[in-house]
Amino acid sequence: LSVGVAAGVAGCGGGARDANGWVDDGDTRYAVGDPGTGWSRVDFDRQNDLAWSNGNGGLIQVNANCAPDLDIPLEALTNHLLIGFTEREALGAQKEPFAGREALRTRVRAKLDGVPRDLELVVTKKDGCVYDFALVTPVGDAFAQSQPGFARVLAGFRTDTDGR
Repeated sequence: LSVGVAAGVAGCGGGARDANGWVDDGDTRYAVGDPGTGWSRVDFDRQNDLAWSNGNGGLIQVNANCAPDLDIPLEALTNHLLIGFTEREALGAQKEPFAGREALRTRVRAKLDGVPRDLELVVTKKDGCVYDFALVTPVGDAFAQSQPGFARVLAGFRTDTDGR
């Protein structure tokens, strides 16, 4: 659950995405939206389920983890994603409905290896699993330019239990 490794950023896990866009990591099966034009899939040696990068230094990461010891508050789960980041400046956090559950959306500016980054993190728990989504960009215009792709990924999120 650490975003810090993959932007150097990544989480834990590592599921394969099938031809229909579903990720199956053995414990859960879920899908997300495509971030759109300008985003390319990247792999971090099974450090996360899905990740994309764009030409302006933006990175989108998606991860699921179904470990029983992760039944902790969303705030604590979000803090796990910030391991490795220093000089953190909280820019806002709010709980909001997401995929039929509550999610915590957090905006942070922090440094990774001394390099300033803008982050938007969304964490939710559903059906015994934690799903985390991260947008990490260089500080500045890259964040606003990357947000539409992140929004598309979030908008397409669903699990195989949705609608049952």
